[in-house]
Amino acid sequence: MRINDRVFGLLMLLLAMAYGWEATQFPIPFGGHESVGPETFPIMLAILLGISSVYMIVRPDPDEPWAPIPMLIELSVVALSIMAFAWAIEPLGFLLSAALVVSFLSWRMGSSIAKSLITGVTSAVIIFFLFDYVLELALPLGLLEF
Repeated sequence: MRINDRVFGLLMLLLAMAYGWEATQFPIPFGGHESVGPETFPIMLAILLGISSVYMIVRPDPDEPWAPIPMLIELSVVALSIMAFAWAIEPLGFLLSAALVVSFLSWRMGSSIAKSLITGVTSAVIIFFLFDYVLELALPLGLLEF
């Protein structure tokens, strides 16, 4: 798996560079330059992806056998959960859909239902307040909109 990890890390590094470059191409907002604009979050993601990719290239995981079918099933569940989140964010709102998907994924990783719900609700509220009040980027409220 070492060569696979290094190739995947290289591909992710290329993706991070392309994603970061595209983020810098956003048009200047109407009010002029801001400290936090539409490119801020994508650039932060590109930097994190680039750092993770370099780490994966330099220190790949040791070779270990793994069962591909159970792993593919788990990855499919995660992918479907993220797609359900993307679909639900507008009608349900960010808080409810994020709490549901984080709770579900935490439960799938082996946490108890109570701890999963606490994790889901807490992370959804913290991320919502970070985006809404710190970054001043509005997230949809969905059902919570009055």
